[in-house]
Amino acid sequence: MFARTSETENDFPRVVTYINIRLASLHFSLCKDIINYRDILLVSFFNNNDVFWLMNVYSDSSHMALKYLKDTEAYIHNLLIMTGDFNI
Repeated sequence: MFARTSETENDFPRVVTYINIRLASLHFSLCKDIINYRDILLVSFFNNNDVFWLMNVYSDSSHMALKYLKDTEAYIHNLLIMTGDFNI
């Protein structure tokens, strides 16, 4: 399970990502250095020397995660799946 750690009491994460143990050979890693936001988890993994990405997003009633992604200039190629609460 991947989850971001809270930096303050009001900064608790609202998304987690579960990876099946059978996929451990793909070497999954939480990428807080690229996106470090309470409502977004970016996880990378390796397959045949290529890096791929999974993103889990929670959008609250103010759509803060969408605004964060819009304002963040992170180029993430090979994004395979983007999941979450798509109430936006």
